[in-house]
Order: sequence, then structure tokens, then C-alpha cells
Amino acid sequence: MLSLPPFEGFLPQWLVLVSVVSAANSLQAYRSEAYAAELYNGRTPEGYVYTNPLSSRTFGTWTFLSAVIRFYAAYNINNPAVYDLALWTFGIALVHFVGELVKGSARLRGRFVSPLLVASSTLTWMFWERAWYLSA
Repeated sequence: MLSLPPFEGFLPQWLVLVSVVSAANSLQAYRSEAYAAELYNGRTPEGYVYTNPLSSRTFGTWTFLSAVIRFYAAYNINNPAVYDLALWTFGIALVHFVGELVKGSARLRGRFVSPLLVASSTLTWMFWERAWYLSA
């Protein structure tokens, strides 16, 4: 049976939780493009969604890769390379989601808000805690 990461603080446990949720989101994105359409909730001037089956699977693949990196970081939080890779996943996600707001393929409502909040808050948290976790 898998146990929680053996480190102090809540960040490793948070990374496990985010990893599990991300993996589940990946499965949803593979099962149906409706998941991505709800996330990327903007519409073209003609009223069409910006997503398609390929973009949904691409999102699912990227999200699963991020889940794997974050999960690995939860159990290796004192490894600088792994910590930084996990930090990058949140930074890239934040830039991506803000970019989709700017481009209009997403609106700040519904399912889109959660990944934006998780990316921004966890990125900030990981920056603040980096020295503490890597000094152990």
C-alpha cells in the first residue's frame, strides 16, 4: 500500500493530491472532448468551441505528464532537480492558462478557475518553501 510522503509540511501531501486529481482529469480528457470544452470555455465569434478531440487528448497527455512529475516530486521533495521540475510544471501551467484567457479561448469562470488557482498558488508556495525543503 502506498503511504504519504515521509516529509514534514503539507507541500508533499498537496503534490500527491494534485497529482491524483490531474491523473483523473487526464482520463476525462481522453474519454471525451467535452471535458476540455468545459475547461476552455471560450467561444469563437461564430459561437463554436475552440477544442476538438486532438486538443483534448493533447491536454490529457500534458496533464498526465505533469501529474507524474508532481507525484515523483512529492516523494523526492529534497532533490533540487525534481523539486524544480515540479515547480516548472506549475509555472508552465500558469502561463498557459493566463495565455488562454488573453487569447479568448477561456473565460474566468466555471471549471477554468480551479487549475488557474492551483497553478498560481502552488507555484508561489513552492517558491517560498524551496530553500526549506532543499536544505533538509
